[in-house]
Amino acid sequence: MRATTIHAPGDIRLTDVPDPKIEEPTDAIVRVVAGCICGSDLWPYRGANPITAGSTIGHEAVGVVEEIGSDVSHVAKGDFVVIPFVHCDNTCPHCLAGMTSVCDHQGWTESGQAELVRVNQADGSLVKTDGMPDDALIPSLLTLADVMATGWHAAVSSRVKPGGTAVVIGDGAVGLCGVIAAKELGAERIVAMSRHEPRQALAREFGATHVIAERDDAGVEAVMELTGGIGADSVLECVGTDQSMKTAFRIGRPGSTVGFVGAPHGVELPVRQMFVRNVGLAGGMAPVRTYLPDLLERVLDGRIDPGKVFDLSLPLADVAEGYKAMDERRAIKVLLRP
Repeated sequence: MRATTIHAPGDIRLTDVPDPKIEEPTDAIVRVVAGCICGSDLWPYRGANPITAGSTIGHEAVGVVEEIGSDVSHVAKGDFVVIPFVHCDNTCPHCLAGMTSVCDHQGWTESGQAELVRVNQADGSLVKTDGMPDDALIPSLLTLADVMATGWHAAVSSRVKPGGTAVVIGDGAVGLCGVIAAKELGAERIVAMSRHEPRQALAREFGATHVIAERDDAGVEAVMELTGGIGADSVLECVGTDQSMKTAFRIGRPGSTVGFVGAPHGVELPVRQMFVRNVGLAGGMAPVRTYLPDLLERVLDGRIDPGKVFDLSLPLADVAEGYKAMDERRAIKVLLRP
């Protein structure tokens, strides 16, 4: 099959690699209908994460089941499915507690930017739709594999409540989906911290009531002025840098919670500040499978349309250009069609 591979920082290629095979009776092989590039894929692309030259990359995909193992009974060949980027059995103690991203039989989507994907816990992981969805729904369904569920996790972890003030740090696809989540959970005032006009416009369309373009001290001052010196009830940290985390703790009101979903890079927590101001931290890698049924219903009902985060669609053959566009912030998120 054709699959995206990474060979060094900035070196993305479309390569012929062996097709994935059924290795365990719990496996399924899914033919990708659509995949995409995630902001977290930019960490190795920029050299911030270690790289195994020639390895496949991409963890977000939707598609049609092509083959199933002998123990798979909940999905069948021909089903259209959303693939959570972390695979789970959905029955272990952690899954039953809602932490499906930390399953005892955890697996990963390793070739989402490709033609085929192996899912190693098919029954527990895959969520099927009722027949083949309309093509117009594909982008929004694709966000459910990661970014919409991750934005939702940020909102849930930060304890967004009806009538509250939520501040979203990060204007990538996850942050923008966090705006959707904050609105769906009833926040009255939703502040998007963004310096980029197209992303600001989309944040407003998704439900942001205010946009703050300033960063660091100026950004903190703007939030405090907006909230009458109180700070935010909930802070959604959707970046993962030390600067964004420190901003999050400075703008959260006493007793608030920072919901963090940005993969941390070089973050040092201000523990003394957290202690003195009683600001908590929750979140982590999103338990996508836990949220999927609810989010799927919201998409199919037309309540949310997170697929709008895709502002560039390319054939899989142009995947290297997709990485460049996202790295240079010419695109929020790139959809790929094999």
